[in-house]
Amino acid sequence: MKERGGAKRIRSTIMIRWRKHTNIMILKHASDVHAIPITKPGFSGFTAQFLLTSDDGCPRYAMRLMEIAPGGCTSFHNHREEHEMYFLEGEGVLRTEAGGEDKVRAGDALLLMPCEFHQVRNTGTGTLKMICTVPLFPGMDGRGTTPCK
Repeated sequence: MKERGGAKRIRSTIMIRWRKHTNIMILKHASDVHAIPITKPGFSGFTAQFLLTSDDGCPRYAMRLMEIAPGGCTSFHNHREEHEMYFLEGEGVLRTEAGGEDKVRAGDALLLMPCEFHQVRNTGTGTLKMICTVPLFPGMDGRGTTPCK
């Protein structure tokens, strides 16, 4: 672990736990976090890098970097966690329970409310890349989501 300014830089897959009453800023580079293919039913060409999770000591939110290959998509799904997304690269469409499709592209910010059905599909020729944050519910680590009842 290298220090730069007041940050501790993690340069391996070893995670550190947040300690109460200790302020430790964590600085990672996305290239140090492995991309994991998401193969749940309905997902295709989708990978996630879990940049900051409860394993890192995040107390309230997790940050994920997600990529969808051309022609790939998420399932049409919902969960209790809201999503905040920021699209970094590419273009695609967002399908919601209202039935419509909205175009999304680099520079767009999106808020999906809890239990709102949604699907993101890459309609471009390059990778659709986005940052996605979710709240950390009790017992959750930021890698999965909680089903709606």
